[in-house]
Amino acid sequence: MLPLEKLHSLSKRYREVESLLCTQEVFSDSHQLRKLNEERALLDPLIRAFEQYQAAEKELQEHKEALADPELRALAEEEIPGLQKKVPELESQIRILLLPSDPRDKKNVLLELRAGEGGEEAALFASDLFRMYTRYAETKRWRIELLHVSEASAGGVKEVVVLVTGEQVFSQLRFEGGVHRVQRVPATETQGRIHTSTASVAILPEAEDVEVQIDDKDLEINIAMSGGPGGQGVNTTYSAVQIQHKPSGLIVKCQDERSQLKNKSKAMKILKSRLLDLEREKQDAAISAERRGMVGTAERSQKVRTYNYPQNRITDHRIGLTLHKLDRVLEGDLNELIHALQTHYQAELLQHQESSLEASIPLTR
Repeated sequence: MLPLEKLHSLSKRYREVESLLCTQEVFSDSHQLRKLNEERALLDPLIRAFEQYQAAEKELQEHKEALADPELRALAEEEIPGLQKKVPELESQIRILLLPSDPRDKKNVLLELRAGEGGEEAALFASDLFRMYTRYAETKRWRIELLHVSEASAGGVKEVVVLVTGEQVFSQLRFEGGVHRVQRVPATETQGRIHTSTASVAILPEAEDVEVQIDDKDLEINIAMSGGPGGQGVNTTYSAVQIQHKPSGLIVKCQDERSQLKNKSKAMKILKSRLLDLEREKQDAAISAERRGMVGTAERSQKVRTYNYPQNRITDHRIGLTLHKLDRVLEGDLNELIHALQTHYQAELLQHQESSLEASIPLTR
């Protein structure tokens, strides 16, 4: 059963917000206007679904009553099956919309890609993944800022870290974290044998200063001459920055900018997000085994996805989804994969919530 009292209360609040948005007082207060618009946007899909549910339930009841009328019976018998299917579908949709939102969903993301097993082929695969996420970000009109890159000698990348900013970035990318595996014939393979390589992806919500406080005495900062690609200016200045956070042992390096201050700023941004992720992992470890098994944990040691080039196939192992459109996915067409993962996560969360509710209800004897 739906929590009708709560839904009616939220519906009333939705109408109040709409009325307030039309007042001159709110319109002239940009802060209040933004807050109310955000509240309205949050409530809108839930209230629309609830209104559709109410209308469908009312229509179903009317058709059931019409069965007693010989003139309307045939029409009622035709309409009832569709409505009997529609009502529970809307009810399920409402339950999902009532689930508490993750406060991280609106956050920007630090996306980290690292070549894994497979040598130069792994570095090329990491580069392919970076291009895939860049193309996907373009379709979402997100902005990508390169924070750090370490290039491989024969092409590809050993490691790349970027900041992705835009609307609902974390909510879209949160399930991309993990080990990605590629199966293909390398360009250097003369006998046509398929090789398997890996690359790891980490999705870290951008940390705000209020979330992560770092004591200067806990940092060891070293400055060195930049090396590797980047042009003569980069290679001849002492601009490379390495920061070690002594309590956690985390080490961050950044040398992509000519300015030492810019490299330090980028390194601190990466360090704060990694520290926030460490704290999140500690919290995840403390929750129940049932919830830990959800897609949302996205453990980095887990092989989450396989990219099979000969079969133009991509398989997400967490939800058993296989698509034969690898070429399109690599061009940034990730919507079907991401939507399937989000739907699965919501279903798992809903099941967990309902199981917890049942467990809290005492059995009658």
